[in-house]
Amino acid sequence: MNGIAFTLLERPVTWSEAALAFAGSSLFLLVLVALSLWRSSRGRAIEAVVAAERAREMDDKVAEMNRMQAELTGRMQTMAEILSTRQADLARLVAERMDGLRQQVGSGLEQNVRQTTESLGKLQERLAVIDAAQKNLTDLTSEVVTLKDVLSNKQARGAYGQGRMEAIIRDGLPAAFFSFQPTLSNRNRPDCLVTLPGDGRGLVIDAKFPLESFTMLREARGDEAKKAAGVRVRSDVGQHVKDIAERYFVPGETQDMALLFVPSESIYADLHEHFDDVIQKAHRARITVVSPSLLALAIQLMQSLIRDARMREEARVIQTEVGRLLTDVRRLGERAEKLDQHFRQAQEDVAGIRTSAGKITSRGDKIGALEFDEPAKSEPTLPFAKGLELKAAE
Repeated sequence: MNGIAFTLLERPVTWSEAALAFAGSSLFLLVLVALSLWRSSRGRAIEAVVAAERAREMDDKVAEMNRMQAELTGRMQTMAEILSTRQADLARLVAERMDGLRQQVGSGLEQNVRQTTESLGKLQERLAVIDAAQKNLTDLTSEVVTLKDVLSNKQARGAYGQGRMEAIIRDGLPAAFFSFQPTLSNRNRPDCLVTLPGDGRGLVIDAKFPLESFTMLREARGDEAKKAAGVRVRSDVGQHVKDIAERYFVPGETQDMALLFVPSESIYADLHEHFDDVIQKAHRARITVVSPSLLALAIQLMQSLIRDARMREEARVIQTEVGRLLTDVRRLGERAEKLDQHFRQAQEDVAGIRTSAGKITSRGDKIGALEFDEPAKSEPTLPFAKGLELKAAE
């Protein structure tokens, strides 16, 4: 037993040590097996307890479900009874509603027929209006062609801009505040001169905007042509601005600014979008470029100024008349006071007259109350009686 069984890690192991090692390992394995069996039996016991608890809970739930099913059955029976009682009422109500709905549908159909007839009549009228509008559109198309012919001619285009400017001004201002083609002291004639109240100087409006360069710009094809047309636009507009500043600014006679009218909104937009330097040059020359809408807005502002001036004039007239009215009222008060004094004096005189009349009446009553013996007819008693009467009166 003490012989060497084998060598482990260069150490000889005897048979006795090997047997002890085997016995220890066997005992350890037995302990592990026993421990695992004990754990498995404990797990099964816990599972059995859990299963019993689940079974008890399931029984409770089944009992609760049975009770709820019984309650639900009772409620369903109650609902069935209620539904059976309400079904007759529902059928009666549905019948009544159907009758009412049938009547409403009938009246609605009649109304819809009437409205449809009216709508068809209106539709025919609108179709007639559309036919008239189509005719007007055809006429307008011919007028647009005519307008194109007008704009292709320089003189006709200038007359068109002048006419549009005159129409806007005539619609917005009284005739006394503007004049067309007036002659200034320097023998120049602007297209329009607007005179505002309170200032004798007139505002010059020019309608001879150079449109040829813009026509070239729109018809240009290619970068070089567009660049040349842009140079032409800057040159023409700049020269026209310079001409306005030199011809129409007369100290003491015209305003120190002028309006350059552009008869097209699109050209005005292109000018502001692509030629801002030209606009700035015009501003420095105290010339404002306006489109038809801006000119109409400026005319409305001038109209407001004229209305305010007229209101101030009318207010002064009203103040003058009110002052005169107050003077007449004061004079009327003085005369009424004098008349009141006369009335008070007359009342005092009437009161004195009534007092005197009362005294006379009382004295007459006293005289009438005196008793006298009748004298003999042969005696002349008249003077004596008169003396007594006089004494009584005294």
